[in-house]
Amino acid sequence: MSATSYLACDLGAESGRVMLGRLAGARLELEELHRFPNAMVNLNGRLHWNVVQMLEEVKAGLRLCAARGGAQSLGIDTWGVDFGLLDRDGELIGLPYCYRDARTDGAPEAFFQRVPRERVYELSGIQVMQINTLYQLYAAARDASPALEIAEALLLMPDLLTYLLTGHKQSEFTIATTSQLYNPRAGDWESELLEAAGIPRSLMQPIVSPGTAVGPLLPAVAQEVGAQIPVIAVGSHDTASAVAAVPAEGQDWAYLSSGTWSLMGVESDAPLISPQTLALNLTNEGGVGGTFRVLKNIMGLWLLQQCRKEWGAEYGELLASAEEVTPFRTLIYPDTPEFLNPPSMTEVIAAFCRRTRQKPPGTPAAFTRAILEGLALRYRMVLEELRQVSSRPINRLHIIGGGARNRLLCQFAADATGLPVIAGPVEATAIGNVLVQAMAAGVVSSVAEMRRIVAQSFPLERYQPRASQAWDEAYARFRQLT
Repeated sequence: MSATSYLACDLGAESGRVMLGRLAGARLELEELHRFPNAMVNLNGRLHWNVVQMLEEVKAGLRLCAARGGAQSLGIDTWGVDFGLLDRDGELIGLPYCYRDARTDGAPEAFFQRVPRERVYELSGIQVMQINTLYQLYAAARDASPALEIAEALLLMPDLLTYLLTGHKQSEFTIATTSQLYNPRAGDWESELLEAAGIPRSLMQPIVSPGTAVGPLLPAVAQEVGAQIPVIAVGSHDTASAVAAVPAEGQDWAYLSSGTWSLMGVESDAPLISPQTLALNLTNEGGVGGTFRVLKNIMGLWLLQQCRKEWGAEYGELLASAEEVTPFRTLIYPDTPEFLNPPSMTEVIAAFCRRTRQKPPGTPAAFTRAILEGLALRYRMVLEELRQVSSRPINRLHIIGGGARNRLLCQFAADATGLPVIAGPVEATAIGNVLVQAMAAGVVSSVAEMRRIVAQSFPLERYQPRASQAWDEAYARFRQLT
């Protein structure tokens, strides 16, 4: 059986990759063509994304694909909330800001003076986080941003890269929902929130569904990369593509997309917006196939990534040494606001420990164990919240993304939650990206079929929970830290 090839560009906050997926019947193979670092850049004390460099890396992947015989289509996904602005000539106005920039410190609280928190949630169904597009735009309008004054169009990151490749402007559904500017009940941008933020609705682009054909590459781009290829709007939010690739059957499961962030949730046919979900600060983000991902954003492996940079250590040696550390010596709460982007992650963790009357970790191994245990305990807490609002039982946890290769974290997650954990695939986002393209081409019929293909095509690891009173005792202590 001949294979059909699709090209996925998956851009994360730490690295990007261009992957070639070959689908033959019910079997998918994935090949990495190009991997590159991606990091925020500091310009005059402000944090930005070098989208020009990102575009060049995507083109490098396209050239490699052309040398392999090309692909049927291309899909692009990135993290959520960040955006670029275009002027009246369609030119990019500066480098996009990074969500970790400090200009949104205190922005949600100030915005709630205009629109109460309860009303913001009722209109958007989105977890309040200062990184959200809503608060970034509010801060820009508040500060009389010159870029905002001349802007004619706003494009979230995957839509921006798609525009730079094709010249077509649109906003894909799953990425639009991350902004806290989308009303899931109305199915459109929410004018009340835009107006309160001081943003004209005309900046926002028409919303399209995953699987929509955007258009071919611009002639100049096609000539530069040596091939013409149509671009498909996939699940452009990376987590949307990743969840579409969860190798699960039935509906009695939760997912954990584990990387720089941990996104833990359940799939729902409709958004869950109520006083209870508001109190729990749960979010409703768009999914592939018209679904919604009811989830909580958790700080994730960002804490370990930043510590590792300070130490210059390798992940393998850190995890091996962390296994030997005494359990639960130090407990940290991963979603502590000070952990968002400190100058020194180790120092801010130590300060948290002193503030909570704990002895700070004394070695990289102890820091590593504290971070992983803290994440696992946070997963248990969020699981309890999800069970309060979901009408479906949760009998197992699927861990996808880079964290699926972290065996210590996967075992801790099983132990803390008391659920069996199925880990993999690691490249779930790229896989989901590829399979949405296949669905757009009519080769795959549904998300359920996508998931069967993933289960048959990629190895999975299973972790059984180990009963331990120590986890229960640690969880009781952990809850006192929040």
